[in-house]
Amino acid sequence: MIAHLPILQVILPLMAAPLCLMLKRPQLVWVFALIASGLAFVVSVLLLQQVMTTGVISYELGGWQAPWGIEYRIDKLNAFLLLIISGISTIVLVAAQTSIEKEIPKDKHVYFYVLYLLSLTGMLGIVATGDAFNVFVFLEVSSLSAYALIAMGQKRQALWASYQYLIMGTIGATFILIGIGLMYQMTGTLNMYDLSQRLPEVAQTRTVFAAFAFVVVGVCLKLAMFPLHLWLPNAYTYAPSIVTAFFAATATKVAVYLLIRFTFSVFGVSFSFTTIPLETLFMALGLVGIFVASTSAIFQSNVKRLFAFSSIAQIGYMIVGFSLTTVTGLTATLLHLFNHALMKGAIFLALAAVIYRVGSVELTNLRGLGRQMPLTMAAIVIGGLSLIGVPLTVGFVSKWYLLIALIEEGLWPVAVLILLGSMLAVVYVWRIVEVAYFKEPLDKNVIVKEAPLSFLIPIWALVIANIYFGIDTRLSVQVAEAAAQSLFGGAL
Repeated sequence: MIAHLPILQVILPLMAAPLCLMLKRPQLVWVFALIASGLAFVVSVLLLQQVMTTGVISYELGGWQAPWGIEYRIDKLNAFLLLIISGISTIVLVAAQTSIEKEIPKDKHVYFYVLYLLSLTGMLGIVATGDAFNVFVFLEVSSLSAYALIAMGQKRQALWASYQYLIMGTIGATFILIGIGLMYQMTGTLNMYDLSQRLPEVAQTRTVFAAFAFVVVGVCLKLAMFPLHLWLPNAYTYAPSIVTAFFAATATKVAVYLLIRFTFSVFGVSFSFTTIPLETLFMALGLVGIFVASTSAIFQSNVKRLFAFSSIAQIGYMIVGFSLTTVTGLTATLLHLFNHALMKGAIFLALAAVIYRVGSVELTNLRGLGRQMPLTMAAIVIGGLSLIGVPLTVGFVSKWYLLIALIEEGLWPVAVLILLGSMLAVVYVWRIVEVAYFKEPLDKNVIVKEAPLSFLIPIWALVIANIYFGIDTRLSVQVAEAAAQSLFGGAL
């Protein structure tokens, strides 16, 4: 069984998805989906332990040797991502049944879990596979289910948000496929390790330059990196709350993984950052993204939309770390992947609880909720402090590493800009605190109850993780550093 862990990681949720249709009863389907996601999480923990102990795991599908057959190749980088995706998925699913009661018609509940598990399968497959064309296949599995999940939102705008994401996502996937096709044309292989060995021989051809451009632009569309972020605010705002919590904590992290995988492992550091001055462009776009998205967040009246813009800003921090092309910079990016998943998972789950009790997350509807829903609002505040980067939270850890990486390179002005960007987060977090704690409820006769335990348990599991990993950084920093060092060592 241990030898088959890489394929089990993907097969478990993939097989569980159609089986949900046979169970029919929504409560049974929820339990079944939760078990499937939980087993995927257990597999990811075992894979990470194995990779950290013994090194890269290569799994050949159907007994066909790579590069002829499809290979799942698990190293420190994707083992870390598998842990994040499956862990967040399982925690979010705990609250799913309660949340969708208010937001999705009962006759669609079974389909929701089917699509959720397919989206999870796609994300895990993207990360686990060592085959470039397989990446595209799993990207489509994840994306198509994501479009349908977003369209399940209560408001009519959910259909427009889904359609907008569909158009942008299809353009991104097409660009990635064209890039993969051009690489295959030049090398005759789709195995990513094999590509990394063969591409240097033809690296100076126009075809490879074009392939690189197509892949990077396609991935950046999926990543919602400024200025290719236009689909994300509507998708996060109008999707069912539980879907927003899942995607905000995982989907963009998978896209960051792809960016790192293709630039560092497939094309190589020297080609990606020396032949093409990618670091200058990404540094500029990352910084502009931080300030534009954070400023936009300040002026939002819908709190889900506010934190959607915040996510674009946080992607900017990851891109700045990525652009430094140093071990410390990449460590900061990988740390922020993990930490941001914890922050946004907690915040959007708490907002799902607010919608369950209040029916809206417009800023005016949060008046006085600090006293009526103290545990839920405290979770949003702690998540917000983590976004700012307050000490003893995970946000402080990743921003600290990013500042160290910038100072090591002598980029003091950029370090100052990062600190200023964090100050903008203070403004939009304070707007929520002010309304929730310092203003009277709109209707004093309406008593709003605290969120049910099915919400509070997963919310506070993530909040406690925000604090725990902000104090005890051994696990997250150790894995992130090991993954960054392996990438600079040329390991795939």
